[in-house]
Amino acid sequence: MVRILLSTRLGERRLTQADLARMTGIRPNTISELYNEVATRISLDHIDLICEALGCDLTDLIMLVPNSEPRVKTRTGAPRSKGED
Repeated sequence: MVRILLSTRLGERRLTQADLARMTGIRPNTISELYNEVATRISLDHIDLICEALGCDLTDLIMLVPNSEPRVKTRTGAPRSKGED
């Protein structure tokens, strides 16, 4: 699962979602979706703008957390086991 750490980064810098929207020109609704981790897609340009505005790296903003259950199936339809490539 991909986690978006925008709420953490804004809290560290004591910035609001509205502050970030003004700094980046990204719509407040889009910032809110990222902040609340309900966005299903994110623009690469938005990531770039946010990282620039917050002075952070991509890895400070987005984190990959292993899924509790495999989501990818093999050709036979069975879930892939860990380490299977």
